[in-house]
Amino acid sequence: MLLLRCQLKPAPPQKVSCRFCSVMGKLQSKLKHSTYKHSRPEEIIEERIQTKAFQEYSPAHMDTVFVVAALNSDLCVSGGKDKTVVAYNWKTGNVVKRFKGHEHEITKVSCIPKSSQFFSASRDRMVMMWDLHNTSQPRQQLCGHSMVVTGLAVSPDSSQLCTGSRDNTLLLWDVVTGQTVERASVSRNVVTHLCWVPREPYILQTSEDKTLRLWDSRGLQVAHMFPAKQHIQTYCEVSMDGHKCISCSNGFGGEGCEATLWDLRQTRNRICEYRGHFQTVSSCVFLPRALALMPLIATSSHDCKVKIWNQDTGACLFTLSLDGSGPLTSLAVGDAISLLCASFNRGIHLLRVDHSRGLELQEVAAF
Repeated sequence: MLLLRCQLKPAPPQKVSCRFCSVMGKLQSKLKHSTYKHSRPEEIIEERIQTKAFQEYSPAHMDTVFVVAALNSDLCVSGGKDKTVVAYNWKTGNVVKRFKGHEHEITKVSCIPKSSQFFSASRDRMVMMWDLHNTSQPRQQLCGHSMVVTGLAVSPDSSQLCTGSRDNTLLLWDVVTGQTVERASVSRNVVTHLCWVPREPYILQTSEDKTLRLWDSRGLQVAHMFPAKQHIQTYCEVSMDGHKCISCSNGFGGEGCEATLWDLRQTRNRICEYRGHFQTVSSCVFLPRALALMPLIATSSHDCKVKIWNQDTGACLFTLSLDGSGPLTSLAVGDAISLLCASFNRGIHLLRVDHSRGLELQEVAAF
């Protein structure tokens, strides 16, 4: 028993303290010199201190922003609850012009390619055409829907405009004359978004009936219906080559809340799904191929997050949380490395893709 007590007797405190201090001293010294430094194989030491360069620009809107679109590589056009359409230089942080004419909040905007002209749609059931270089008054006022207009798409040759509404109707307009060319109505086809397929006479449309339709503008007939999803389809986008499209879904708690990649060519099958958001996915875009070696897409959601995905594998590569922004409502490609993201509470966010430490998405300004 006495022998056992001798074996269990602790070492003298001085020795333990000395050894502990020696080990901790070396560890602290090592951490002190490695916290912000990265050692490369060739033994070159470089600092990696993270800095957040964030700017608060003059706000484009004083209330919720529902939609944003790129007019060119410097300017964007946005609309929101304040009933105004705003042209904004997001590189300088300045309002270029405000356009007033709608009686209710703006739901969609669509720009005419390579021009200073664009369209806006509103809950007032009207569509208006604006020109950045003319007065702040609308050049055209298009009236034809009986309910809120929820879809706008300009043809690739800029000669036609397609509009869609909660009244289950699509209208095709002549841009020059402002006259209706074609009209089509499908029962329960509550339109949520429209986009035109590049270099083709086809229009893609999402609906509250959970389907994705491909319309032929020549006669405005349904050319193809993709298999119905489990949730309302909120938005759609077509790739620049016109071969693929993505749509996204509403949802809550992770159910639904996804984006889907589809084949627009012969098979027209579902290619991939992108799951990871926890609330409605409001917008999805194809990112420029110059951003990475792999094809990428980006999504924004009511869960305040923007995600970048590997288009081919469905893997989420980066998530940016815009805390305090409220639901994110719209996403647009600004230039080769920039995204514009509209939100409920904090206006429009300017996001930048950074490759200095691998693929990252950073918020650099808000306006």
